[in-house]
Amino acid sequence: MRYCINCCIHLLPNDLHRECFRCRGPDHNNQKCPVCRGENRIPLYTDRRQMKWLAVLEVRTDHCESWNGFFCLRKGKLCSLMFGLIIMTLVMVSYMLTGAKHGLLLIPSPFHYGAFASNPSLMDNESLSDVKDYYQPSKMNISYVKDYPSIKLIIDTITSKIEFITRQRPDLEELRKQEPHMFSVIPTKFLPNSKNPCWYEEYRGNTTTDPYATNSYALYSKRFRIIFDYLRKVFWNHLYQHRERHYRLRCLPHFYIIGQPKCGTTDLYDRLRLHPDVRFSAIKEPHWWTRKRFGIIRLRDGFHDRYPVEDYLDLFDLAAHQIQSVLQSDAVKERGKRSNIIIGEASASTMWDNNAWIFFYDNSTEGEPPFLIQDFIHAFQPNAKLIIMLRDPVERLYSDYLYFASANKSAEDFHEKVAESLQLFEGCVLDFSLRACVYNNTLNNAMPVRLQVGLYVVYLLDWLTVFNKDQILVLRLEDHASNMRYTMHMVFQFLDLGPLSEKQEALITKSPASNTRRPEDRSLGPMLPTTKAILRDFYRPFNTKLAQVLFDDAFLWKRT
Repeated sequence: MRYCINCCIHLLPNDLHRECFRCRGPDHNNQKCPVCRGENRIPLYTDRRQMKWLAVLEVRTDHCESWNGFFCLRKGKLCSLMFGLIIMTLVMVSYMLTGAKHGLLLIPSPFHYGAFASNPSLMDNESLSDVKDYYQPSKMNISYVKDYPSIKLIIDTITSKIEFITRQRPDLEELRKQEPHMFSVIPTKFLPNSKNPCWYEEYRGNTTTDPYATNSYALYSKRFRIIFDYLRKVFWNHLYQHRERHYRLRCLPHFYIIGQPKCGTTDLYDRLRLHPDVRFSAIKEPHWWTRKRFGIIRLRDGFHDRYPVEDYLDLFDLAAHQIQSVLQSDAVKERGKRSNIIIGEASASTMWDNNAWIFFYDNSTEGEPPFLIQDFIHAFQPNAKLIIMLRDPVERLYSDYLYFASANKSAEDFHEKVAESLQLFEGCVLDFSLRACVYNNTLNNAMPVRLQVGLYVVYLLDWLTVFNKDQILVLRLEDHASNMRYTMHMVFQFLDLGPLSEKQEALITKSPASNTRRPEDRSLGPMLPTTKAILRDFYRPFNTKLAQVLFDDAFLWKRT
């Protein structure tokens, strides 16, 4: 091997030495050229052969004699490979764009259910959030359903499967078999001199016993302990003694604000609290009927010990103490008057959340829950009053997403989650009834956004199977926001509350709105126009039915 020091290129036999640009020229002579003659060489031994080490900047084992000496064979192979990859990429991109445009890449929904799980023991060691892994949609499909025409096909399929079928009410004996302890604690008749449903219960503890020692709300939540510390201090002052026995006044709510989430229930709750005749549970949203009585503290944590009904009744002790003070007053005892104080409860999950039924009640043959929350409430309180606050389900869903999503919130991410949820819902309604899908725990936990909460009419019709229509007041958040005084008067009249002074009314109606959207969520702006159009199409048949049931076209939400 020989090397030209001046140009540092690898030279082969002498006949190619002329290729060295430093050695060319009309007067070139191999014998006179100091490079060719071998002068001033510095020896370097490589592979036991002498080399010039200053000249070795690059060692090539091959020399390409083709392409006129400008390119080597390795460069040629590399260029060919790159060219082939570019052509292949262009072909694939062209196919994907053409297929997406014509809907060719939209694979039918991969989320098709088999049988619903009916055995609670199958998920004893899993949290409710883990059940998403049972039915997971194909991720590759989601990126191809962004366009409106493709998702419209999914919505059309869902719409074609909608049937509003009246459910059969279970009889009272069936309910007793499911919740025997609850029926043993709550009586069938209440005190006649109290507008609110209350009764006296014998207290069998002694003065050294902590009456709230086992209350699950106090045990599992630090923020409630202050409330229970106060209740402990005043508990003994409110025991009623009769014939050497002690009794405590127990109460259930007179009315329930049952839904829906992100529809203004908190604002309604805060304003009603200001009425002198209204009291609420010590905790705004106990979620006892829907979650705590099944042992659900947080959905992601799975099941814990079930909260007994006594723990729920403890939450109304503060209000019960005030009702008892009125009942023991001379006005009530001597003049035959009654207490007009009423208690409310405002868990926004009460209307719609029946997800836990599948783990505790025998599954029905069609995948529908055999018992619903309203069945039990009606069994104890057939005269209860129910308040529902609704809003445009499209805007409700976006507000719900902004409130509960923890990270990476954006209009684009919301769109992706809506598309995925629609696919999941479609997969269910293809095989099961609308009610079975709406109340299916597995599906509801798998959907990235809570589409089902906006299907107001499905839930309302089920409540109307057990309660009369005049026991339910349905309001719109849009009306409440534009004319708060009018909606609050409707609520006062519905609850048969006494008149207010101008000062009291001003305090209730002019207070700032509660639980408004957070500044960081407002900065994200509205949802994408395409997403809004998709959701309008999805909710339209449900809104139409709702407007028919309520005889009010405002519930079509055409102008929002």
